[in-house]
Amino acid sequence: MPVKDPKELFVLMLSDLRQGAERSNKIFQELSEVAQDAEVTEALRARVFVSGNILNTLDECFKLIGQKPMKVTGRLHDAFVEDFRRDLAEIQSPEAKRLFILTKAIRLAHFRIGEYVALIAAADMTGHAGVGVLLESCLADKLAFVERSRRLIREKIRQRLAA
Repeated sequence: MPVKDPKELFVLMLSDLRQGAERSNKIFQELSEVAQDAEVTEALRARVFVSGNILNTLDECFKLIGQKPMKVTGRLHDAFVEDFRRDLAEIQSPEAKRLFILTKAIRLAHFRIGEYVALIAAADMTGHAGVGVLLESCLADKLAFVERSRRLIREKIRQRLAA
């Protein structure tokens, strides 16, 4: 799809982020179902809840700019899910599965963090300060999830070493 100006690029990027947020929400739901650990499952289910709020926030961004989301492919996201499922099926240890799930969740969140950083800059460049504020709130949620997941990984490793 040809992009003619910064505003069209911004809508395209925001659309990709919106679709990615939907897909991420589904992935976090799937991760929570296979986690085999109450603490990890709870953290991932909380992520699903927050992801729903992020989707609402992104919808508000589109309202503020007077646009509708565009259709995007999301092939990179599909490849991530395919690799995740294949790799998870090969892991036999429940402990290793828990750590694998958490590290994949962090990896997915970091991918989204990069998108938010770029879109916040684009919002500023296109004169959409309100959208920038909303995107920064979503970014803060992503950063909090990553930090929380890191702590959970450290705790799981600490418990394993203590055993």
